[in-house]
Amino acid sequence: MVSIIILALVALFIGLRLYSVLGERTGHEQQLTLKPADADSAPAPRAPLAQPRQSSPSEALDTAYLPTAGPGVRALLAADPTFDVARFLEGAQGAYRMVLESFWAGRVDDVRGFIDPEIAHAFDEAVAEREAAGQKLDNRLIAIEQALIAAASLSGKVATVTVRFEADIAAVTRDNEGNVIAGSLSDAVQTRDRWTFRRDLASSDPNWILIETDDE
Repeated sequence: MVSIIILALVALFIGLRLYSVLGERTGHEQQLTLKPADADSAPAPRAPLAQPRQSSPSEALDTAYLPTAGPGVRALLAADPTFDVARFLEGAQGAYRMVLESFWAGRVDDVRGFIDPEIAHAFDEAVAEREAAGQKLDNRLIAIEQALIAAASLSGKVATVTVRFEADIAAVTRDNEGNVIAGSLSDAVQTRDRWTFRRDLASSDPNWILIETDDE
């Protein structure tokens, strides 16, 4: 009987330790809200990207940026104490998913107010080309494996931050009848992208706008 009680206490202790280390996912992690290009034509963002949070900047920098981005990130933190590295990256991942899924579905209007006009124009042209060819994308973002700040700079009060994403994407192209003509949903491919966001720190608006997308 004593040995059973001891084993039960050991199991309880291990369970509590795992909970304290891993935490509990709530399913409500923050997502990025991008700054509308035209405030009159786009809905107001629901959750600002850069909100103050009680976290150590040096702690966040340890794992969230490439070494070459360090000076720029520290300059940004000095200029804007409300900038939170970890929270920014959480929001950037949300933006990555939102913009890609809207583009794949041909619904550029869903994100038009949150991206630079040049990006929106490029998306429009790509969607028009697909439609002219009678093709549709059925891509799936399987997972974002990593998101790191690859570069950061400050020009006056205008901050620019580039995020490098590593993600697994299953890419499929279908014809108008739904037949697969290229790719496979069961075979995800690792992709690497660099997306750049910009914000005027002098503005009371805490949100960012996506101004550039590149692949590696």
